Amino acid sequence: MPGSVLGEGDAPVMARPRKYSDELRERAVRLYFESERPIAHVARDLGIHKEALRQWVRQAEADQGRRPELLTANEREELKRLRKEVAELRRANAILKDASVYFATELDPTRRR
Repeated sequence: MPGSVLGEGDAPVMARPRKYSDELRERAVRLYFESERPIAHVARDLGIHKEALRQWVRQAEADQGRRPELLTANEREELKRLRKEVAELRRANAILKDASVYFATELDPTRRR
């Protein structure tokens, strides 16, 4: 995989398959907003779990700016990407630190090992 850092024996992480399609998610959220019916009723009519629909509605409201206390989908993706980048940079820093200690002891025989 280009751009990914896998250690020896590491397997690529695979996302779990989605239970509900994106089309169903969008349709369910749209139906909830248009019908002005309770989430539980809309979910039951569509055969989906009410808490799943509740999460989708909250995310849609955040994406529309109606829930400023929640992260938008774009902000969530950016946060995920940045956390991954921080973890990679920390690993790289640890490697560089260990290498600098190793070379410092090799180049200066008076340093304690």
